Amino acid sequence: MLSIVEGLLIYVAVSESVLGVLGNGFIGVVSCIDCVKSKKISTVSLILTGLASSRFCLICIIITDAYVRMFFPDTYLAGNLSQNIAHLWIIMNQSSIWFATSLSIFYFLKIANYSHCIFLWLKGHINRVLLLFMGSLLISWLFAFPSIAKPSINDIMKNRSTSWLITMHKREYLTNHILLNIGVILVFVLCLITCFLLITSLWRHNRKMRLNATGFRDPSTEAHIKAMKILVSFIILFILYFVGTAIQISGSTMPENKLLLIIGITTRLLYPWGHSLILILGNRKLKQDFLRVLKPLKWWEKEKHLRIP
Repeated sequence: MLSIVEGLLIYVAVSESVLGVLGNGFIGVVSCIDCVKSKKISTVSLILTGLASSRFCLICIIITDAYVRMFFPDTYLAGNLSQNIAHLWIIMNQSSIWFATSLSIFYFLKIANYSHCIFLWLKGHINRVLLLFMGSLLISWLFAFPSIAKPSINDIMKNRSTSWLITMHKREYLTNHILLNIGVILVFVLCLITCFLLITSLWRHNRKMRLNATGFRDPSTEAHIKAMKILVSFIILFILYFVGTAIQISGSTMPENKLLLIIGITTRLLYPWGHSLILILGNRKLKQDFLRVLKPLKWWEKEKHLRIP
């Protein structure tokens, strides 16, 4: 029987998952339609489509895993279900982080102003750099799968009865998850570096505008600020996602504590739907299409109120 707090948190998690599915589905559909209309696949469209698709699947995996683990624990422990879910989570989680970081690099190379030869070379070969970076995602999967192939904590606790063995394998379970997230952490550090360099570029640009007395709100400044908002929001939400993952992993070692598991899930879901909403509001094309979709809904709501006597 769930408590009131657990029920409210589940309602919040379900709401977050619905918003995430709708938001990421919208980004993916709009990006695909743009590619069909222009008859070519641009780098940013490829990144947005990959990001939206991976986050869409990631939300479905998180919700499915939580639902089966909470309401059908025997089914979750039977067979290889938990291991299969772990494999899918690794693929979608790393894909989501990789595509988000690729988008950060894209904004940085397109907007920042540096005269260093390395930066100028990267800026001139932006498509090749991003494709190479996204291609390294496949290599990261090869290193991730051997670790997850080891017995899960649920299998260990089901097949072992000695307390010290359970404790030992709990540590091994936590260590494996830490190792699996090392690659993600390195990519996140790369995102932090691009954000810092973008802030430095904005500071230098503002100083130049101040010296020339041409004002601050020029298009380049606006582009810097908009890109920084997206990058900073990604960093904050990803930290929350990482904290939520740590909480959920801790809850997995204590199956009797459902509240801890639900808190971890609710915190994790902030990242895939929150950042997607910020992307929609920060991208002019996505925002225009989003408002165009909302117009019929507003008209339908107004007509509904007029019909009510």
